[in-house]
Amino acid sequence: MLRLAVLSALAVTSAASARVAVPDLDDLRIETMRARTYPGSALTTVRVLPAGSGYRRSVVSYRSDGLRIDALLTVPNGTPPKGGWPAIVFNHGYIPPNVYRTTERYVAYQDAFARAGYVTLKPDYRGHGSSEGEATGAYWSPDYTTDVLNAAASLRRFPGVNPQKLGMWGHSMGGHITLRSMVIDRSIKVGVIWAGVTVPYDELLSSWRRPPSSRPPGALRRRELLLAKYGTPEKNPSLWRAVSPNFFLKDVSGPIQIHHGTADADVPLSFSQSLARGLKAAGKPYELYTYAGDDHNLSRNLRLALNRSVAFFDRYLK
Repeated sequence: MLRLAVLSALAVTSAASARVAVPDLDDLRIETMRARTYPGSALTTVRVLPAGSGYRRSVVSYRSDGLRIDALLTVPNGTPPKGGWPAIVFNHGYIPPNVYRTTERYVAYQDAFARAGYVTLKPDYRGHGSSEGEATGAYWSPDYTTDVLNAAASLRRFPGVNPQKLGMWGHSMGGHITLRSMVIDRSIKVGVIWAGVTVPYDELLSSWRRPPSSRPPGALRRRELLLAKYGTPEKNPSLWRAVSPNFFLKDVSGPIQIHHGTADADVPLSFSQSLARGLKAAGKPYELYTYAGDDHNLSRNLRLALNRSVAFFDRYLK
């Protein structure tokens, strides 16, 4: 009976993978994404949450590609400064879409920026929590970056926000989204990336091995279909360079601060070191902090990394 159940589950998984449409790599090109518009929408309150220390919290929604995307919004108490509050789009790392909850994970991280006087918005990405759409992943589809760029547009429209003072923070997969966003949207003035997946696609494919449990449904199949259709980065380098933000670092929209633990078992430290070398070669301002023996979440140095991140945003947004 158990064997039949396992076989049945495998059949369902295989069927789901078979239904993944062949992606179009052109949709992921940086130039293609620059040519699109990301209007966002007004932020609509879904429910009000208990307040934080010095700020208000609520679940809100906005529109992206016609989909309703939920997000966690924080707004400082008091009167906004002249011109409005600085704001940060907060890009979370990979969490299985079926277990993701808007108000769980990253609470201490977002709290640090909220208490420092920033409006923050953490988008759920499509297919996560109650957001509409399919969870397609960040590396083989433009969808999550599209959701984040629409979040940025929505945040700039929010009353009390200074639209000229917008930054972005990203962890792990969210670091990849942050870097991609910053070579597409010039309005993002500064970025902070923790343990980011921030290397070109040839290195991403050759140097990173993840278990299926750490991938969105269909992501592995989507990658296989892309490689079968377009060839590997070695066989088709110009096309894969065109989709990689690392080959557009001369266009990055602002300074970037990078953090990474040396004992990170999820994303190699070399990924952040590679980004730092690329930014240096492109003549772009950056900072790189490494934390000896620390993990993917910088658990041992969380307060130090948060303080450095807040100070970096303060330098460029206040």
